[in-house]
Amino acid sequence: MELANIEKLLEKYFEAQTTLAEEKILQIYFSQDNVAPHLEEYKSMFNYFSNAKKERFTKQVPLKTKKNNYLKWISVAAVAVLTIAVYFNYNKPANSLEEAYTQKELESAQKALKLFAANFNVGTQGVTYLSEFEKNTNRFLINK
Repeated sequence: MELANIEKLLEKYFEAQTTLAEEKILQIYFSQDNVAPHLEEYKSMFNYFSNAKKERFTKQVPLKTKKNNYLKWISVAAVAVLTIAVYFNYNKPANSLEEAYTQKELESAQKALKLFAANFNVGTQGVTYLSEFEKNTNRFLINK
């Protein structure tokens, strides 16, 4: 194999652009004894990859086949208790805001929402200026 070709394949390999056939060529080259001295450092890496492919897990994986039925019944009982508790503690919501809050609380909330809306509008005007500025600067930068 030509040394220049191997060096090009190595560059492609490190850029993750090689095919499986090209990687096989590199593995064959680096498994030989006569590797170029400046490429000697990659020999151990490719030898590791070829040895790692041969490794297999041979231990038995223990599988639990017996299930505990009492855990299933405990979870069913817990769901039943929770459902009954929610059913009996259910409070009907108020029909309107006037029933749930006092007039003073409603007026305070309205003031807070008006203040928020005013400040929000001021902030959105600033964003409009920024988008116009960006549009103009992009026009000058792209035309150059």
